[in-house]
Amino acid sequence: MQQQSELHRSLKLWHIVVIGLGYMAPMAVFDTYGIVAEETGGHVPAAYLLTLLAILFTAASYGKMVRVFPSAGSAYTYAQQTFHPYVGFLVGWASLLDYLFLPMINALLTGVYLSAVFPEIPARLWIVGFVILITALNVMRVTVTATVNSLLVLFQVSVVAVFAALAVRGLLHGEGIGQVFAVQPFYSPDMSAAALLAGASILCFSFLGFDAVTTLAEETKDAANTIPRGIILVALAGGALFVTASYFTQSLFPDVSVFADPEAASAEIALHIGGAVFQLVFLAAALSSTLASGLVSVTSVTRLLYAMGRDGYLPEKWFGYVHPRLQTPLLNVLLIGALMLSALFLDLLTATSFINFGALIAFTFVNLCVIAHYTGKRRGLSGWWSYFVSPLIGAGFVAFLWVHLEARSMQLGLVWTAIGAMYLVYLVKIKRVAVRKLSFDES
Repeated sequence: MQQQSELHRSLKLWHIVVIGLGYMAPMAVFDTYGIVAEETGGHVPAAYLLTLLAILFTAASYGKMVRVFPSAGSAYTYAQQTFHPYVGFLVGWASLLDYLFLPMINALLTGVYLSAVFPEIPARLWIVGFVILITALNVMRVTVTATVNSLLVLFQVSVVAVFAALAVRGLLHGEGIGQVFAVQPFYSPDMSAAALLAGASILCFSFLGFDAVTTLAEETKDAANTIPRGIILVALAGGALFVTASYFTQSLFPDVSVFADPEAASAEIALHIGGAVFQLVFLAAALSSTLASGLVSVTSVTRLLYAMGRDGYLPEKWFGYVHPRLQTPLLNVLLIGALMLSALFLDLLTATSFINFGALIAFTFVNLCVIAHYTGKRRGLSGWWSYFVSPLIGAGFVAFLWVHLEARSMQLGLVWTAIGAMYLVYLVKIKRVAVRKLSFDES
């Protein structure tokens, strides 16, 4: 393999954690609060805890697979190595839905946020500016991307901390439930398990960042150990942020009917708790959230495309190319930048419908890969738990999410997968392209 086709290992554990948190977009907790509060009957933090517990099983499965196959391909590589190269391709193709459309969603959200503050400037100009900025940052070395993302995540965490402090002040003055420490947001005698699960089905997509960091395995030092630790830390840190923010929000606003629009309550929450100035800070944090998520989502998708190009499923001269000085998949970055401009013609509902199908395909196959890969290799009770029961629980939760997947997402996902299958047939049977399968030394 030529040197120019290799990525450079420069990322450390803290890079992985902040990249994962940036992908997860911590400020999203306020955007979904009103919807989930209505769905769960006022138990949003309990729904987050349930979601975190369930998602940790799949996070553990990613950690197990990346130890064996530390590749930029993530779920694509795991399925390729465990089942069959063609299965891997279809898993990677379906996963592209998640990775391709998240940058567009962040571009759309940036246009929405900035247009609200500067209505005289068309949203499309903000979208174009967002695309140019995110593309330029991704062209640079991955450590530059990680550093910029770290600053954006730090700002968001700081705003959440200020929010929590203001919430404590309000609760001490008798607002909301009138007490700082209470079990009410987590439990009440009349709470419904079905409602809690319905809320969890919405919130699970807030945790997508833990799997995205696996696409950086070939740019991480000691990836077989660093990535698995990073995956769990991302899930736990994100979960802690979500539970904390939702707890104080639920405590201050136990009844969401006070909001003019429960589905877009974040601006009202900020205005109530800290006034107009804090509302602007809140908006800035929301904007930094879309920037951070957009930044690292482009990083992730370009690495997945690189892996598929290197293996021959996509034209290698383009998709498998790595710039010798910048050590980034430059052509992939430019391509994704161009595709992000389609946000000018998409609406938020359509773009969002695409990502859920791709994420669930990846989650499903990673859990199945653990079971299949370690069959016959388990030793003792702990091995049975780690390599069969744990991924089976993870797959069970994902199956629950499949049942609750909206029809639009399923339809779009199936059409996309059918296109991928037809492309695979053309590639292998008609064009007879020789695809490769990376060799990993498991010793």
